[in-house]
Amino acid sequence: MTDSTQANGPLIVEGKLADNERLKGESNFLRGTIEQDLSDAVTGGFNGDNFQLIRFHGMYQQDDRDIRAERTKQKLEPLHNVMLRARMPGGIIKPEQWLAIDKFAADKTMYGSIRLTTRQTFQFHGVLKPNIKLMHQTLNSIGIDSIATAGDVNRNVLCTTNPVESELHQEAYEWATKISEHLLPKTRAYAEIWLDGEKLEGPNGEATEEPILGSNYLPRKFKTTVVIPPQNDVDVHANDLNFVAIADNGKLVGFNVLVGGGLAMTHGDKSTYPRRADDLGFVPLENTLDVAAAVVTTQRDWGNRVNRKNAKTKYTLDRVGTDVFKAEVEKRAGITFAESRPYEFTGRGDRIGWVEGFDGKHHLALFIENGRLLDYPGKPLKTGVAEIAKVHKGDFRMTANQNLIVAGVAPEDKAQIEEIARAHGLMDDGISKQRQDSMACVAFPTCPLAMAEAERYLPGLVDEVEGILAKHDLADDSIILRVTGCPNGCGRAMLAEIGLVGKGPGKYNMHLGGNLAGTRVPKMYKEGLGEQEILTEIDTLVARWASERETNEAFGDFVIRAGIIAEVKVSKRDFHD
Repeated sequence: MTDSTQANGPLIVEGKLADNERLKGESNFLRGTIEQDLSDAVTGGFNGDNFQLIRFHGMYQQDDRDIRAERTKQKLEPLHNVMLRARMPGGIIKPEQWLAIDKFAADKTMYGSIRLTTRQTFQFHGVLKPNIKLMHQTLNSIGIDSIATAGDVNRNVLCTTNPVESELHQEAYEWATKISEHLLPKTRAYAEIWLDGEKLEGPNGEATEEPILGSNYLPRKFKTTVVIPPQNDVDVHANDLNFVAIADNGKLVGFNVLVGGGLAMTHGDKSTYPRRADDLGFVPLENTLDVAAAVVTTQRDWGNRVNRKNAKTKYTLDRVGTDVFKAEVEKRAGITFAESRPYEFTGRGDRIGWVEGFDGKHHLALFIENGRLLDYPGKPLKTGVAEIAKVHKGDFRMTANQNLIVAGVAPEDKAQIEEIARAHGLMDDGISKQRQDSMACVAFPTCPLAMAEAERYLPGLVDEVEGILAKHDLADDSIILRVTGCPNGCGRAMLAEIGLVGKGPGKYNMHLGGNLAGTRVPKMYKEGLGEQEILTEIDTLVARWASERETNEAFGDFVIRAGIIAEVKVSKRDFHD
């Protein structure tokens, strides 16, 4: 360990530890009393520390906020249930697995839907306590788990969904899987509680060490990606640790390592801000896992365990200095970073529709608005995907943009797949580029952190924005538009050209100035806007963009060049100025 203080700031933040540190330390390696809580029929929720500990097992306790007030009047507790997020490195799922999760969603959840998320996986929403153990056992039976998809651990590892370049994608996907496995908690708590696994040998049947994560796990959540340029579909600057694939003659040779990205912030707290990741340099493939562990353990030891609002890796880098953090990673990994290899991001959207890969297989990217797969009147989307799964011979790939790719389709099977997709509303030639470039988090009614609508607000908002673009003869253009119900960053609004962040019911802070490649953080333009005020502002801004833009100038670049908003170059310095 390096000395505890140095020029930029303390390596270790001293002070009273956050209460989460107590509960992790007392949890018996994430077991707590979850098993006993499951048999408590008095409440539909989890008690005490278990409310937090179930997150390490991939679940969040929620309730239906639409009916919370009515239940209170009836002197009933909120309708407690859990949301589960599966661990699916790279987002690849087999058709037979899909059919199993489709059936569970239909039979055992309150909402009947499958939600594709920005973490490149699926979520079940509305699972009641009696069905929680069955849910984990159902997933386990098809080779899926939810270990470490929430809580203070490394979460689901994302990987560019690029089935066109099949060989390179396969290599990158395999590394995403290796990284995920390497950084997983070693405790057997998940298997013991949910899968009736045998208790470990030991004084109290407990695991006795976590060599990478430590007995108190990480100071805060930690997110990792593997990305294949030129696509930045995983939004690397939203993540703590990123491996940018570098290829030589089509073969993966190593990674540029980017550290310290993150989007969450807290309203009114200027010590919090979204931040781009810093490029530490290039490492060959054989050093990948050692570097991943070194970054995680450095953050484990140096991250802020006193103030959780400043506990993410991005704040550690700004406190100690990127060069100091890099040197410690080199020391722990036993490597020296080489100079970064050149690469460029040119876009981050999914290529909706059919594309042909180098191997002659075809891949159909389906646009799923907000990632919500449900059977709507006239658009039975969930049934449609299940029908495709019954005949599809390849795999499915969930994207970090909440879409679904039917990958590896033989030429002779294309017509059948397309016929099913169109019959169920999964293919619509009228979907605008603007709708494809818009995204929202879940927010109401299930997210307990939501301050404003997001998923339910977005479709109508996009209708209005499409109208504004058409009004100004820009119908063929689009703006990367993202809405989140709170400032925690799940919908990645802090990498949008227009990012709306929920402040209260019907009120949003408007941020401007992100770019198409996802390499620039937007800055707050106006605070606490109502829905009509948002449309008025967008109309005014788009009118200027239409009349003043340079050739092919994107909206986010225009608002900075025109002086409408200042560019955020260094978040700690510029974001709140």
